[in-house]
Amino acid sequence: MATIKDVARKAGVSYTTVSHVLNRTRPVSDDARMRVLDAATALAYVPSALARSLKSKATGTIGLIIPNNTNPYFSEVARGIEDGCYAAGYSVILCNSDDDPAKQRDYLNMLLTKRCDGLIVATLGQADGELLRKMKVPTVLLDRAPKDMAIDLVAVDNVAGGALAAQHLLSLGRRRIACISGPEQIEVARERVNGLRQTLQAAAVALPPEWCLYADFTSAGGYLAARRLLALRPAPDAIFCCNDLMAFGALRAAAESAVAVPEALAVVGFDDIDLAQFVHPTLTSVAQNTRKLGQLTAQCLLQRIANPGRPVQRQTVAPELHVRGSTVAAARFGSHH
Repeated sequence: MATIKDVARKAGVSYTTVSHVLNRTRPVSDDARMRVLDAATALAYVPSALARSLKSKATGTIGLIIPNNTNPYFSEVARGIEDGCYAAGYSVILCNSDDDPAKQRDYLNMLLTKRCDGLIVATLGQADGELLRKMKVPTVLLDRAPKDMAIDLVAVDNVAGGALAAQHLLSLGRRRIACISGPEQIEVARERVNGLRQTLQAAAVALPPEWCLYADFTSAGGYLAARRLLALRPAPDAIFCCNDLMAFGALRAAAESAVAVPEALAVVGFDDIDLAQFVHPTLTSVAQNTRKLGQLTAQCLLQRIANPGRPVQRQTVAPELHVRGSTVAAARFGSHH
């Protein structure tokens, strides 16, 4: 690969002149400028981003770590983040941690060595929080933050989302309401279940332990959990799933067991990913505006990069319930929100 010295030699100028031409740091005569640009083109010279960043102390890159890029929720949020960062002139390096703390730590270290200007992390353990605090890199957390950590956070009000699902199911006269949670150790899942449980308790409706199963946020996990719930006697007349993928699995389990949705069983998901409108029946879901969430997160990080000393921000986005065919029969209610 050609170096700056090769360009200088070919153009017959000093390499500081080449640097001034390419970085526009000082005026250079038209003749010298043209010779440098011609030489750079002829040699296919690409300036080193690393060398430039060492000078300016900025790399124009943002690191983004998400737990699972096959989950459409995270890919939709990542798209919103990328749109917001790209508009501001930043490139995004996307890393997928698979909810594995060791893999996430490796990625954090890699992004720090690449001297990213800022980080967005969609799930963070306490130890990694300590690492970030030491490194002093502008960081925004998305969705999940360790308690007592002074760090910017953008999240959806998960408790309110669980409560919305419960209120809707109760309003339909459902009383045997079961729940498929995400992994027990993930706070987002616990908050959604708590919102459901508190609202049911206030209405004097029980949620027995065997009616609340833990799965893994995948369609397969939702399918297996729903099969177990539908085998209970009496069977539930409603299932709240802590994300849409598990709700898709529950819809399939209901179809295989010949349980009519929504007549015999109402199903509510969470996230309102695009696919929710294209399954059959269409899925009622607690919506987080994923693109907006992503853009808000990018905006929060860009403000932190511009002003590192500003007070810590915690932004909470209110969820909305989008009612569709999995809870209300289409004849009574269009498949619209």
